[in-house]
Amino acid sequence: MKFHLISGGCGFVGRNMVKRLYKTTNDTIIFIDNLLVGKHPSEWLPVKKSGDLKDMEIFGEDKRLYFIEDDFRNVLRKLTADDRFMQNEYGFEFDKFSDVFHFAAIVGGRAVIDGDPMMVAQDLAIDAEFFYWICRHKPGRALYPSSSAAYPINLQTESHSIALSESDIDFNNMGQPDMTYGWSKLTGEYLAKIASEYYDVSVLCIRPFSGYGEDQDLTYPIPAIAQRVARREEPMTVWGTGKQGRDFVHIEDVMDCILLAMDHITDGSAINIGMGRLTSFLEIIDVLTDIAGYKPEIKCLLDKPVGVHSRYSNMDYVANKLGWKAKISMEEGMKRMYEAALAREKNA
Repeated sequence: MKFHLISGGCGFVGRNMVKRLYKTTNDTIIFIDNLLVGKHPSEWLPVKKSGDLKDMEIFGEDKRLYFIEDDFRNVLRKLTADDRFMQNEYGFEFDKFSDVFHFAAIVGGRAVIDGDPMMVAQDLAIDAEFFYWICRHKPGRALYPSSSAAYPINLQTESHSIALSESDIDFNNMGQPDMTYGWSKLTGEYLAKIASEYYDVSVLCIRPFSGYGEDQDLTYPIPAIAQRVARREEPMTVWGTGKQGRDFVHIEDVMDCILLAMDHITDGSAINIGMGRLTSFLEIIDVLTDIAGYKPEIKCLLDKPVGVHSRYSNMDYVANKLGWKAKISMEEGMKRMYEAALAREKNA
């Protein structure tokens, strides 16, 4: 049996990976989260708690899901001090982790990135300890989620925006990424290359664009807008002018691309994950209100942080190298978001 480790396993992306691996494999999954932002597994796992193993909670009768509530850095320090900590402490029988998915990070929407940039800079500390450990543990494969925020902001302005290609980040000729969040992710990508080149660790980096999904926190724009539409808000508020655009991609597509890419990319290089389509927030409102069957007045909140004007991906490299493209259309995704918002309203 394979053992997988997922940090930040109760956050939006992490919990979707936990559920995906549990559904599609017979492997054991150990996931860690401090729950400062993430949701306790009892709120989202498809199976119930079945026991405890010291400080671990076990979920499912097949005992394949093990949850540790802790700061990932604390666990990393134990693993670094004793590479067989998991085996010695909990009695697991395995040599190395097969896959390690590193989703632990300081996350939040634009209000967090712009409002508390030094808090976001803690990602540098989390990632440094993570890469130090995997260079010694040498798991079968490792995933490092970077971000589209790592791209140079001068390519994302109102007067000059392009579909961002993987080659637009060049470590020999750097542009300025988006705030401390972008810098931390860019540094993580560099460490991934070092881990691969100097320590022979199999690493994939991903640059997800604006991921969304039905279980995403309402601090993010797509679920927040969907919830306001479900409430038939009048007027409908939007941060900034609403003309700023992003490349919105459903979390199911993100999971598909990650697992495919890990089979093919091992050298620490990064790939985009997006639809390859620029969509403004006004367009999102248009699609959602069409689904809901009403057309509100739009009220622009010009005092809110909005970030760069236009950020979207060029997906040619991924299409050519992996033969992958997103399956869930914008219209289908927004229909799912609206239905999820209606269900939340009904249960509120």
